[in-house]
Amino acid sequence: MVTLDLHHVASPAVRDLLHLINQPDFDRTQEQIERLGGCTEPVRLTGQTTTIDSTTGEVLRSYNTTEEPAGSLLTACGNRRASRCPACSRLYAADTYHLIRAGLSGGKTVPDTVRTHPRVFVTLTPPSFGPVHNRPTTPGGDIRPCRCRKLHEPTDALLGTPLNPQTYDYAGAVLFNAHAGTLWARFTTYLRRELAAQLGMTQKAAHAVLRVSFAKVAEYQQRGLVHFHAVIRLDGPDGTSEPPPPYATAAVLSDAVRAAASRVRVRVESDAVGERELTWGEQLDVREIAAVGADAEFTDQAVAAYVAKYATKSADASGTLDRALYCRPCQGRGATLLPHGTPLPCTTCDGTGQAQPLPRLGVARHVRQMIRTCWELGKLPEFAHLKLWKWAHMLGFRGHFSTKSRRYSVTLGALRAARRAWRTERARAHASLPEPDPDTTLVVGHWAYLGTGYSPGAALLAAAVWHRRELARQFIAEGGCG
Repeated sequence: MVTLDLHHVASPAVRDLLHLINQPDFDRTQEQIERLGGCTEPVRLTGQTTTIDSTTGEVLRSYNTTEEPAGSLLTACGNRRASRCPACSRLYAADTYHLIRAGLSGGKTVPDTVRTHPRVFVTLTPPSFGPVHNRPTTPGGDIRPCRCRKLHEPTDALLGTPLNPQTYDYAGAVLFNAHAGTLWARFTTYLRRELAAQLGMTQKAAHAVLRVSFAKVAEYQQRGLVHFHAVIRLDGPDGTSEPPPPYATAAVLSDAVRAAASRVRVRVESDAVGERELTWGEQLDVREIAAVGADAEFTDQAVAAYVAKYATKSADASGTLDRALYCRPCQGRGATLLPHGTPLPCTTCDGTGQAQPLPRLGVARHVRQMIRTCWELGKLPEFAHLKLWKWAHMLGFRGHFSTKSRRYSVTLGALRAARRAWRTERARAHASLPEPDPDTTLVVGHWAYLGTGYSPGAALLAAAVWHRRELARQFIAEGGCG
């Protein structure tokens, strides 16, 4: 047992860690943290579960969090943002990869024949809202000077920021982000119409012989605007189990994508910002996805890895924040009420729902101005439905970062359910428990949310778990044997 004098240890986290190590149930604490794989913000639950034989009423197994060292059960936070939780973010990226790959190559309940269906990789970009610092290239790939006449380095903080902030259309940029999801929805509607037109059919007739399936992710550009990467596939009417008609080719799909993107319009009217028409930008990229084993840039595996990489990114990748600026308990009122009606001053905002004054935010001037624009537009009644205060930290974007059509492939929920079942079976086998009969076994549980996060000492243990696993991954990636 460690017998160090804890009062002579300077760090509170180290003192807490030594306290944990000296507890008789430390092994169970360490086991819980190891099981989370380095999750930085675990959810703490209290409750119990009981497994009962429904035919005899016999209690087969029971579990209660009162038996745990801290009186709670730790579960992974599941956050997809790498800036919030690297461990859960990596798992989310892996699930997204398998979801995308299954829709390209088959597997995970998707037949292998899906790889013969017409497929394209599409990038839809935002329009220009004013010139920004960039690194243009020549046809040969050499870097040319920016409009400011400088050759910017790849890490230059000026990249993506306006050449003239006074004339940059910040209102248009924020409104584009806020309507990006609507633009995508209209694109998919027009795509189906354009496919029917390309094939010389009515929409009803086209729907009877083919189906459009897709999976997409959103990515932030350096200028803080959202663009979408998407895999779009043509199937037969029943989805992945049958191919589309022979005349529904990848070339037809590509032409329909270009035509649909050019048709999308979203009109926004406001006395403050005038009448605007939001569209996609001119830089539309459509490329056919090659089959597995083909000597091409856009193969199944390459596209799946490329799309999954962006699934865990958020606005913080463009230099802004990964947490909301809007105070949810306060809801912008500046205070909450205790049960007896006494106002409790809000400790996270200044009375407007804003977490802290905008000038104090540790972000670049361009990002701060986009957040400020979200805040100002959010005050207007005509934009109340956009909830710009709530999504100011996302620069106005309020959509999902990864979505798919119903029949593209397996769901994230199915992948997670399979992983839970595997872990449950592994734990049952390790404990030498009999396999339960699903027809006669009843599981009754009651759980309550207690909070999030670790104690300071446990956070050190979690960081060590993540560091050790990262070293192991790097070793394997570099050709070592794991």
